[in-house]
Amino acid sequence: MIKTMDWRGNVLVLLDQTKLPDIIDFIACYDYRRVAQAIRSMEVRGAPAIGVAAAFAMVLGYKEIRMHGLSGTDVLKELEVFKRELIATRPTAVNLAWAVNRIWDMAVKANINRTIDSVDILESAAVKIYDDNISNNVKIGHFGSELLSANSTVLTHCNAGALATCGWGTALGVVRQGYADGKIKMVYADETRPLLQGARLTAWELEQDNIPVTLITDNMAAWTMKTKKIKAVIVGADRIALNGDVANKIGTYGVALAAKALNIPFYVAAPSTTFDFKMSTGISIPIEERNGDEVRIFRGKTTAPENIQVFNPGFDITPHDLITGIITEYGVLIEPYEDMIRQLARKLRRNIND
Repeated sequence: MIKTMDWRGNVLVLLDQTKLPDIIDFIACYDYRRVAQAIRSMEVRGAPAIGVAAAFAMVLGYKEIRMHGLSGTDVLKELEVFKRELIATRPTAVNLAWAVNRIWDMAVKANINRTIDSVDILESAAVKIYDDNISNNVKIGHFGSELLSANSTVLTHCNAGALATCGWGTALGVVRQGYADGKIKMVYADETRPLLQGARLTAWELEQDNIPVTLITDNMAAWTMKTKKIKAVIVGADRIALNGDVANKIGTYGVALAAKALNIPFYVAAPSTTFDFKMSTGISIPIEERNGDEVRIFRGKTTAPENIQVFNPGFDITPHDLITGIITEYGVLIEPYEDMIRQLARKLRRNIND
């Protein structure tokens, strides 16, 4: 597995995912602005990955402020500007705001207490977010593999693998563990229009790991489920509401509807940082709408009338009643989701207080 990012103290090195699979290239980010640009342009992408990248961006921003000789409340005024800019880069994925606010809260506490080694504290916190992401993905993989039967043929949408995280992956973490456990026979990957994360990233990632994968276009998903005896659908998530509604890459809702019609289990794999415990239902989740040229233009060539109106939401909402289970690092949540998600929230609060 290729690393999504590498923290080197004063620079965050990111794998440029917009160039995959043709070119493996890396971006050196020496300040928070370049990280914000990378998140906005999807050079780094995937809810967990952009959250971790943003945490490191906050550290870079904090170091920059301290180098200018500011201290106390002046530091926090500047850092709050950076925080707002980072959160605004991708509004749907809650992991981003979670990670940024985690570093922000530590910065506030350190400056109120006038902690001398505040830079080291913030850097260590960002590194821990990175490390926890990988270890939690591995746990998700184990819990998810237990749900699969022998010789399973599964379908996934978009990319929720090592490239969307800091390593191993969420939905593809389940696939990886399932394959290691001898349960995966074939993975069908939706190409995921318009940016082809399934074609460019998921198919490439699984091929690199020698996991059997077959690429399909998005409009083949329902027929593939019916004719290829798909045993399970496994996807990632960008935000999960308190009632279990899930925001994920556009097209997920249609896949879930087809799975329901064909009586195929539909699983969402996501770490606890993807839950928005303050949002009661998916109706309130902000849906990012992206530039229409992503649809009008394909690899530099215009494929539609130049000025045609385009509707290009980056995500959709899958209602909780279409979801068989949500696989987390704490286990698998099932209906009634709100009860189980509230229990998860209480567990997380206890862990923070311990």
